[in-house]
Amino acid sequence: MFRGSIVALVTPFEKSSKLIDYQAVEKLVELHLLEGSDGIVVGGTTGEGPTLEKEEFISLLEFVIKKVNGKIPVIAGTGTIQRKKQ
Repeated sequence: MFRGSIVALVTPFEKSSKLIDYQAVEKLVELHLLEGSDGIVVGGTTGEGPTLEKEEFISLLEFVIKKVNGKIPVIAGTGTIQRKKQ
């Protein structure tokens, strides 16, 4: 199904606002396309996915899909944080 080098994309944040830094995300996507990555995982456990709000995750995923423009697969991360029951 998937082959090659599939990178888990980090999620950069703006220092002052703590919002996703979409300019930095765009640069990362361009770098991976240029360097020949075979796929990108967005919002995985490496990319802070479990701590993103639902709306943030969807916005980030849509942004990366648009930037990749069908050139390589984009995989939505599905990791979560295990919490102890109280």
